[in-house]
Amino acid sequence: MRESLRMRNVPGPEADEVEWVVFEQAAVLTTAQAGRLLGPGIVRGHLRQCRWRRICRGVLLAENGRLRRDQQLWVAVLVAGRGGRLAGAAAAIEGGVQGLRNEPIDVLVPAERGRSIRLPRLPADMVQVRVHRTTVLPANHQHVGQPPRTTVARAVIDGAAWAGSDDEARFLITRAHQQGRVTVDELRAVYDVLPRVRRRRLITTTVADIAGGATALSEIDLLALCRRHRLPTPDLQVRRTDEAGRNRFVDAHWANARLLVEVDGSHHMEVRQWTDDMLRQNQIWISGDRILRFPASLVRSDPVAVAGQIRAALLAARHLPGFDAAEKPAA
Repeated sequence: MRESLRMRNVPGPEADEVEWVVFEQAAVLTTAQAGRLLGPGIVRGHLRQCRWRRICRGVLLAENGRLRRDQQLWVAVLVAGRGGRLAGAAAAIEGGVQGLRNEPIDVLVPAERGRSIRLPRLPADMVQVRVHRTTVLPANHQHVGQPPRTTVARAVIDGAAWAGSDDEARFLITRAHQQGRVTVDELRAVYDVLPRVRRRRLITTTVADIAGGATALSEIDLLALCRRHRLPTPDLQVRRTDEAGRNRFVDAHWANARLLVEVDGSHHMEVRQWTDDMLRQNQIWISGDRILRFPASLVRSDPVAVAGQIRAALLAARHLPGFDAAEKPAA
């Protein structure tokens, strides 16, 4: 149960149907629901006395305050109409994925409802709602909840397809997997039944990179850079043991060339972390390996410069004793 739902008082054993519907739907009801439960006259009285709010045509709030996040989600589902359920990033957030944009709210509806879905005018305290149609929504893509939503795996694939940019799409996929909210097999099972999904090639490549060991968007960017510039594909998240016996993980490793690359996700770090990283880097140099470090922003903004330095390091390694010329080709 979501935090917003736990904050509301659970109806007692003597509660009637009205109290339970108001509780379960965060006090957001359709006009038809309210009329059936209370009668049109009582509903009009609540509105006239300003105890309730009319959110838009067909949707009411059984309170008179500003919309909370849980209420915004219910408004989005109810204005979308029959069969509507949260989808995309909104559904992923409800499924526990953190760090995503919480607006607009995407809602999925069955395609057989017709091609035109016109939303009523919404109040200023309601975020944008986007309604999408689908012909493919099997039962195993549907999560039973309040409000109804798609599963995290379906939400991630849809959210990646609807994202404003390729980077945003890849961020959503890696974020959900990194936080343990979805597995590679679950993602593959979804896009296997969506052959015409937008950005299919980017989605399948990103999932394949995750399956190959990539744990962050910066590592996926590095793999894409290697493919684009025809560099050998490195091994990712290679475990090394430092002189103190602690396990450390290196972002990318070309074992044959004894070259390591690390992509720093932030320009700012604590002094302690900076010191530990420098000591670890020194230890790698002492052991005879080479290490290159790049900020994640540079990998995206100037991939030619990054690829040039990696290529130069790989070529330089050919002159080192023990170099093995057999390199894993770029995928």
